[in-house]
Amino acid sequence: MNATASVLVSLSIFPLLLSACGKDVAAPTEKSYRFAETIIIGTAEQKQSDSYSGEIHARHETALAFRIGGKITERLVDAGTTVKTGQVLARIDATDASLQKSSSAAQLKMVEDDLLRNRELRDKGFISQAVLDAKESSYKVAKSQDELARNQNAYTNLEADHAGIVLVALADIGQVVSAGQPIFQLAQEGEREVLVAIPESRFATLKIGMPAEIELSTDGSEALKLYSGRLRELSPAADAASRTYAARVTITNADAQIALGMTARVRFGVAKKSGGQLVPLSALFQQGDKPAVWIVAQDGSVSLRMVKVAAYLDEGALLEDGVATGERIVSAGVHKLAQGEKIKIVENGKTK
Repeated sequence: MNATASVLVSLSIFPLLLSACGKDVAAPTEKSYRFAETIIIGTAEQKQSDSYSGEIHARHETALAFRIGGKITERLVDAGTTVKTGQVLARIDATDASLQKSSSAAQLKMVEDDLLRNRELRDKGFISQAVLDAKESSYKVAKSQDELARNQNAYTNLEADHAGIVLVALADIGQVVSAGQPIFQLAQEGEREVLVAIPESRFATLKIGMPAEIELSTDGSEALKLYSGRLRELSPAADAASRTYAARVTITNADAQIALGMTARVRFGVAKKSGGQLVPLSALFQQGDKPAVWIVAQDGSVSLRMVKVAAYLDEGALLEDGVATGERIVSAGVHKLAQGEKIKIVENGKTK
């Protein structure tokens, strides 16, 4: 090796020796922490947001019909009429019924007179007891037929069986109707309900008796009035055409402003359990077969804690045990963390 090469090697090694021997020459770089989105327990909204459109109905709605067939001669009420119990709503032609009533009354009178004569004859011994028994039977048959004819004559008047409002009139004067054919739809006085259709995806989340909130525009303006209610009835079978389940929600604080046929919005609430807290589903970390969350300490370090889930909802998981109000947990990226790791706290997209 020539002299020039030796000098170059010495110059290249010299800085390395200085860096190895010197102290505090370069300051160590600050450790970088992972950024993690977090939330504070107790700030999440614990209420379902799903709402359903429905229509106000009476709890009891009755189809009124004549018990015999005939031609309608009078219709005394229209849709929207308020009626009382026993009020006559319509009549059918009573000519045939009246003739039947007169005929049966005459037949009964004849049989009754014949029975009285035969009783006198039996008392005198002119006829046997068997003959008198036959006359007694004939009288009973004639009396039953007369009572039936009287009833048939009374059925020519269609009366309201309860007080309420006529929702719709289904027949008019001159129309020939059959027995049992609906003539009026009557909404009885009393409770008011909202009839809603529940989709298949939400059927399993609803339970009879659960609370509900009803929104109505009762004064014709855009302002909504809130009423409370409860789920009274939920059909166990879906409608064949719409594939939805009919549900009836009773309005527990109904007032006179609620009219039949109004459009309403219904929201079903989730009752908060004692100590229960709602957290995002993304905050859950599966530790084996048990759910857990990452608790964030004051110094930013995280630790895994087992929790008990009361219910899984669209809005998140309702925790029954394991966390307390005011604690901070990691709400996203939970599978990237390690026990004791320190993080940079992010809340609502901002670094703390």
